[in-house]
Amino acid sequence: MRRRTLLASAALPLWGCQPPPALEGGFSGTQPERGHRLREPVPTGAPARTRTVHTLILGGGVTGLAAARALRQRGHEDFAVLELEDNAGGNARAGVLGGMAHPLGAHYLPLPGDDAPEVQDLLEELGLRSRVAGRWVYDERHLCHSPQERLLFNGQWQDGLLPVQGVGADTLAQYRRFAGLVAEARKRSHWAIPVKKSRLALEDIALTAITFKAWLDRQGLTDVHLRWYLDYCCRDDYGAGLATVSAWAGVHYFASRHGFSAPGTEGGEREAVLTWPEGNAWLTQRLAAPVGGRLRTGRVVLRVVEQRHGVTVDAWDSHAQQFERWQGQHAIVALPLHVALRVMEAPPDFLRHAAAAVVHAPWLVANLQLDAALRDRAGAAPSWDNVLYGTAGLGYVDAMHQQLHSVPGATVLTHYRTLMSDANGIPPHQVAQQARAQLLQAPWEHWRDTVLAELTQAHPDLPSKLRRLDITRYGHAMACPAPGFASQMGLQPAWNKDSTLPKTKRLTFAHSDWSGYSIFEEAFASGHAAGRGTA
Repeated sequence: MRRRTLLASAALPLWGCQPPPALEGGFSGTQPERGHRLREPVPTGAPARTRTVHTLILGGGVTGLAAARALRQRGHEDFAVLELEDNAGGNARAGVLGGMAHPLGAHYLPLPGDDAPEVQDLLEELGLRSRVAGRWVYDERHLCHSPQERLLFNGQWQDGLLPVQGVGADTLAQYRRFAGLVAEARKRSHWAIPVKKSRLALEDIALTAITFKAWLDRQGLTDVHLRWYLDYCCRDDYGAGLATVSAWAGVHYFASRHGFSAPGTEGGEREAVLTWPEGNAWLTQRLAAPVGGRLRTGRVVLRVVEQRHGVTVDAWDSHAQQFERWQGQHAIVALPLHVALRVMEAPPDFLRHAAAAVVHAPWLVANLQLDAALRDRAGAAPSWDNVLYGTAGLGYVDAMHQQLHSVPGATVLTHYRTLMSDANGIPPHQVAQQARAQLLQAPWEHWRDTVLAELTQAHPDLPSKLRRLDITRYGHAMACPAPGFASQMGLQPAWNKDSTLPKTKRLTFAHSDWSGYSIFEEAFASGHAAGRGTA
């Protein structure tokens, strides 16, 4: 972790003429140089040590932790988890600023439906869900408290994220038209999370071949407010906008969960969600705790060799700065597809095809430590999720919202920003590569200025109350379901159709990448299935 203290007195004309107070900050949460160790030659000498376990789990994100839990449920304790970072959890980890926990990535979990029984069981195990008088009830302390979300639109805050204040009749008509199309799709097909549970009509499978923008064009849905909202939803869940993600992904966002409710109609657009000050790290920390010493952090997996009688994994121990070797009977490869392809000595064809198809969207997460509450504009009250209409970012969540303080005070705001832009005519892989290079090459000061230029539009007093700004960078944050990918990987598997997961004799591949997009339910179900099916 690199930290530095910087004075911002020479920058940011947006702060006005008065010099701002000292602002600390830097890059935190991830260490890209560890991943870049894969670009170097694999050591050829003898390892410093060799360890043997029955099952190796490569990757300690949600998938790897779910696999470890499933192994333990079966009484299988002879395993090790090799994790790149210093803490398990992948994109669902947390940090602490000023004594306040905050997310470094994923920050909520929608209440899972019956297509995700593995996640439901986990929530029961953790005491978040229980049956009362024959009904399932969730612990209200962990449900997102009201007000849940708001939008800065036309100069003031409104409840909800769909622009409604002052919009015209034509906009409302297009909202109703889109709501009707989503309702028709839900009647026609079963849209599921995880996606492997989906049962889609041919009409909906065809949506995987075109972009969401192209589909909206065909439907005559051109309203600027509707398009902004749908673009925001796609960037929030998939890491890219309308012109990049598939129409299947755009419809799936609504059809698989809460539908889409136009203003003035019955029903709500957002269902209840579980959230915590530290985000989904609340879940991953509880998944990691029973693993204990079997979790080996700071390990860069360099090479995976499948042999007749076992699996050999060579790894770099970043703490001891030495090369080590692991041997086992089986390995669960819970790694992103591009990493799995790189480390496999003889990758199977299905892995080559999948890795070539997936586009990974880069993300930036900024955590801003404030020593006092911000002044607010007119309209809706401060909420957990706060979004600014028309901006490039995804707004911010308030880490202290769940604490229900009677008098607002110090807090941490977590700002999310996907860097994938919609570049019509440019392949998504190329757009992602360019955005990734910008993310990793631009200095902290650049991202500080970018984040503050956006958020001060809503809160001009933010700079005077800001004490620290940390930036977390994810070069390959999530798989982006571009046209073609979802049909190939999620709905029509490229591997053995008799298997629920891609696998060889001694390797099982499990990761949310195989579903086409990155959410907790996909990652957890994949890891659970891998752990249950591993001998």
